[in-house]
Amino acid sequence: MISSAWAWALASVFAVSLLSFAGVLFSLIFSRQRLQPTVFVMVGLAVGAMLGDTFIHLLPESFARAGASLATSLYCLAGILLFFILEKFLLWQHDHAAEHTHPIRPVGFINLVADSLHNFMDGILIGASYLVSVPIGIGTTLAVCLHEIPQEIGDFGVLLHAGFSPPKALWLNFLTAALAIAGAVLALLIGARLSPFVEAVLPLTAGGFIYIAGSDLVPELHKERQPLQAAVQLLAIGTGIGLMLLLKLWGSG
Repeated sequence: MISSAWAWALASVFAVSLLSFAGVLFSLIFSRQRLQPTVFVMVGLAVGAMLGDTFIHLLPESFARAGASLATSLYCLAGILLFFILEKFLLWQHDHAAEHTHPIRPVGFINLVADSLHNFMDGILIGASYLVSVPIGIGTTLAVCLHEIPQEIGDFGVLLHAGFSPPKALWLNFLTAALAIAGAVLALLIGARLSPFVEAVLPLTAGGFIYIAGSDLVPELHKERQPLQAAVQLLAIGTGIGLMLLLKLWGSG
C-alpha cells in the first residue's frame, strides 16, 4: 500500500511540475517582439487566478480545516505583512544596484517565493490524498492540474513583466513547480502530523497572493489606459477568476 502510494504520488507531482512549461506554448507561438504586448494580458490572468485561488480555494479550505479560527485570519494578515517586508528588502537591493545594472523588478522575486509556497502545498495535498487512496489521489491531482494551467501561464507573464527573458522565466517556473515533489515526499513521510503546518501555510500563501495581486500587479494594469486594453485586462481577470470558480464547482460536483 505504501509503495503504491509513493509511486502514484511521485508520478503525479512530476506531471504537475511539467505544467510549468505551459508558458512555452506562448514562446513557440509568438516571437519575443510579438510576445511582449501580450504580457499585460497574462498579468491580468495572473491577477484573476491569484485572487480566485485565494478567495475560492485557499481561504475556504483554511477555515474548513481550522473552523472559525482567529488564527487563520491572523496567518493571512501575516502573509500580507511578510511579503510587504520581503518586497521592501528587494526594493532596497534594487535601488542599490540600479546605478550599475538593470536589475529584475522585485515583483518577479516575490512572485517566485509565493508560487514556491503554493506549489509546495500542492505537493503536500497530493501526497496526503494518496495516503488515503489511489482514486482520491488521482482526483486531487486532476484538480491541481486544472488549477495549475492558468496559474502557470499567469506566472510566466509576471516573470516576463519583471524583466526575465522567456527561457529564464520558463526555467524558474519549472524550479518553483518542482517544489511540489518536495511537498509530496514530506506528506508521505510525515502523514497526519502535517495538519498544523498545512493550517498555517495555506492562509500565509493566500496573504502572499493578495499582496502580489493588489500591490504589484493591479497598479501595473492601470498603466494601460486605452479603453480596449482595459476591456481586455478585465476579461483576462474575469477569465482567471472564472477558471478557479469552474474548478471549485467541478470538484464539488
